[in-house]
Amino acid sequence: MTGQSVEFAAPWGALLKGVTGLSTVILVGVPLIGMLTGPRGEIGWFLSMVVLPLAILVGAAFFSIRGYVLTAETLIVKRVGWTSCVNLADLRSAETHQNAMSWSIRTCGNGGLFCFAGRFWNRKLGSYRAFATDPKRSVVLRFEDHSVVVTPDNPEAFVARVRKLRSLGVT
Repeated sequence: MTGQSVEFAAPWGALLKGVTGLSTVILVGVPLIGMLTGPRGEIGWFLSMVVLPLAILVGAAFFSIRGYVLTAETLIVKRVGWTSCVNLADLRSAETHQNAMSWSIRTCGNGGLFCFAGRFWNRKLGSYRAFATDPKRSVVLRFEDHSVVVTPDNPEAFVARVRKLRSLGVT
């Protein structure tokens, strides 16, 4: 196996753009309404109508997915100022699956404010972890006891690279 790493972008799909856009309008609009119409000097109102929505917006931005770095041992998910890592040691297969996230239920995580990330469940995959920006570009990484979904800019090249690095056959 090679020690070289390769990087893939994480483009936003139409669904993520729409959800993030609508959520941003709401999370900026609520503070504007709160500042213009709320009682002056009431700290509870200010915290709930101004600070909280803006904190949610800024906090979620730090969890956005900027790209993926693939090495022989690890998938590194690039975030804003930090990374999430997935150990590939027990990887069984990698495949593109455009509809992998369809009909998913979010069990814990972010459902569309800057990314789709966290734990999800659907009938096809069961329980899985997602680091996604465009579900139509889904790549399913299957491990013995769990699955991970990522959405690189070029799913086919990503799968080919994973298979080459991990010496996986076609599945």
